[in-house]
Amino acid sequence: MKILIIDDHSLYRDGLRFNLALLMPDAQVFDAENMTQALEKLKQNNDINLILANWDMPDIKWKDGIKTIKENSKNSQIGVIASSSENNDIKKILNMGLCCFLPKNIDAKVLNSALGLVLNGGTYFPPTLLKQQSNNTSLNGKHLTNRQTEVLQYLAQGLSNKQIAYQMNVSEATVKLHINALLRAVGATNRTQAVIKSQQMGIV
Repeated sequence: MKILIIDDHSLYRDGLRFNLALLMPDAQVFDAENMTQALEKLKQNNDINLILANWDMPDIKWKDGIKTIKENSKNSQIGVIASSSENNDIKKILNMGLCCFLPKNIDAKVLNSALGLVLNGGTYFPPTLLKQQSNNTSLNGKHLTNRQTEVLQYLAQGLSNKQIAYQMNVSEATVKLHINALLRAVGATNRTQAVIKSQQMGIV
């Protein structure tokens, strides 16, 4: 696995690199201190699996930064690093289909658990962040099947399709069908949005 860390603080990059090495010793971890360096790394390594990027880089606005990263890394998972989870653009960030949101003040044990989920194909967003988003929106309740509700609970835990398939004793293809049906039922376009909207419905 190849991982790229984009952050303008060298101490944080070193700390995150150390944590990633503990969780996945065989991973190749690259880092960049600005977007210019990051794009150069992406040109040199077009098979990077995971990108963890500070949303507040000094040389580019966060929305342009995420868009630029997506355009130059079609097959990469993208997660956000942030100084805090207090931002008026939380809704937009959560709707971008990112794999994680990592506040810099996150507890070390929680960080390792979050990284573990992401490295195994799952997602991680702090509960307080999801609660903040759910408090900002209203949604009319909708009925979910038992299977959709079960899948939803696993999504809220950040499990990957493979992990959900194991838990439910079904194939990954079946899990994908349940997730697609769940997204349609709650009017969501991605897994994170589904969890948020379902919290608003009082299911999660």
